[in-house]
Amino acid sequence: MKATTILMDEHRVIERVIAALEQATQRLERGDPIEPRFFLDATEFIKGFADGCHHQKEEGVLFKAMTAAGMPTNQGPLAVMLHEHEAGRAYTRGMREAAESLQAGDEGAAARVIDNARGYAALLREHIMKEDNVLFPMAENIIPAAQQEGVEGDFATLGQAEVSEGVQDKYLALADKLEQEVME
Repeated sequence: MKATTILMDEHRVIERVIAALEQATQRLERGDPIEPRFFLDATEFIKGFADGCHHQKEEGVLFKAMTAAGMPTNQGPLAVMLHEHEAGRAYTRGMREAAESLQAGDEGAAARVIDNARGYAALLREHIMKEDNVLFPMAENIIPAAQQEGVEGDFATLGQAEVSEGVQDKYLALADKLEQEVME
């Protein structure tokens, strides 16, 4: 399977969690019951799957191959993607801290949960669209075929480690759990 196809498949899982996060955020804003734990679980998914597994493949493998093929990381598409990864991490930290405060009884923290969750969701929806429609086709065009095989091999190695360590199953189950919680 092509490396970019693997990344796009992972984007679909991330989008499921973003949709659940948006629903939970709407419920929190309306004052409907939603446990702060939901947002803590969402940040666990984001940190472990979106930022851990997924970004490890992008930053650690694909972006390096694109750089080796001549694309700079200090400007242009890779610089934008790396900046957005950092912005996503900041939203995730903010959401986690606010959800912990909310769980501890600070009702004012709900607004910070909402702001960070909305910021993350909006950022990631745009980010995924740019990667799927611009960056990944660009990668397929600039990375030489022989090097693409190496990228795919590195992805396969990372994927096998994720499977053998149970990481994929853990985060797919967490994505399912988050979706189910907002459907109740």
